[in-house]
Amino acid sequence: MVPALAVADALRADGAHVVFVGGERAEREMVPAAGYELRTIGVEGLSRTNPLRAARAAVRAAGAAVAARRILRDVRPDAVLGAGGYVAGPVGLAAVLGRVPMVLAEADSHLGLTNRLLARWARRVCLAFPVAGRTGDRYLVTGRAVPPPATDRVAARARFGLGNEETCVLVFGGSLGARTINDAAVEALPGAPFRVLHACGVRDYAALRERLGPEPPANYDLREYITPFGEALLASDLCVARAGSSIFEIAAHGRPAILLPYPHATGDHQTANARWMERAGAAVVVPDSELTPERLRSEIEALLADRERLAAMGRASAAVGRPDAAQRIAEEVLAAAR
Repeated sequence: MVPALAVADALRADGAHVVFVGGERAEREMVPAAGYELRTIGVEGLSRTNPLRAARAAVRAAGAAVAARRILRDVRPDAVLGAGGYVAGPVGLAAVLGRVPMVLAEADSHLGLTNRLLARWARRVCLAFPVAGRTGDRYLVTGRAVPPPATDRVAARARFGLGNEETCVLVFGGSLGARTINDAAVEALPGAPFRVLHACGVRDYAALRERLGPEPPANYDLREYITPFGEALLASDLCVARAGSSIFEIAAHGRPAILLPYPHATGDHQTANARWMERAGAAVVVPDSELTPERLRSEIEALLADRERLAAMGRASAAVGRPDAAQRIAEEVLAAAR
């Protein structure tokens, strides 16, 4: 939803009217909160391990395609943007059948199933990373769309109560959080000689709060989530995170990172994402299987002790960031519409 909303904002700024089609997950709250109309369809992910669930998902997808065609007939869009994921499948199919120009956006380092199936009918496929075998006029590397980066570091640090001379480590792992990162951080970082801003997600918050005790350590700021998140990135000196498509938000703010790829991501794309940042000199990669509280603390302290290296990593991060990705994707959508 984050890249889709970023592109929607760029489209709206260019005068376009944007309508979302989605399911019953995060978009149910995020889309209306951002000021957009949401039309819903009933669809679920295709299980690759459970035949019964896969069959149920296929039946629901067929019904969702019918509903999507009905929505497109009503809205009559000039173009459709597929932002990846299983919700985009029925809408993309409806666009193909209705001969509506379509642009696809891929946020990861490999083409997801929905985008692979729809790519042949797309006017343009906007890639976050170069993808092997995906070349030619149809494919364009734009980077992953992110919200405009925060720019007022003084205000951002004031929001989190950070002093001018304090060092801040930002820990996060997505909307649900990342349990191995959460556990390691809460074990290793309370009482450390630096401030910790930890967005742990809704799922683990209560248990982690209890582990910190009735009077949490003065250096540790535990939160379920942070909105707008760009201010947390800007206020920090170092990020500890998974290596999903949020790495582009890290890079847009020029932040060095310790990346811990989720080992069960489809196609192991998070490892590919992390290694891309590592090759650029912007990140240190620690496999999830090697993560311990002691390892996390030592990696953080080693980087914070070497300010020259930390600054070089920040510059490398900014160099690979593509803060204009949302605008570039929006331009492709408008070109398709014309």
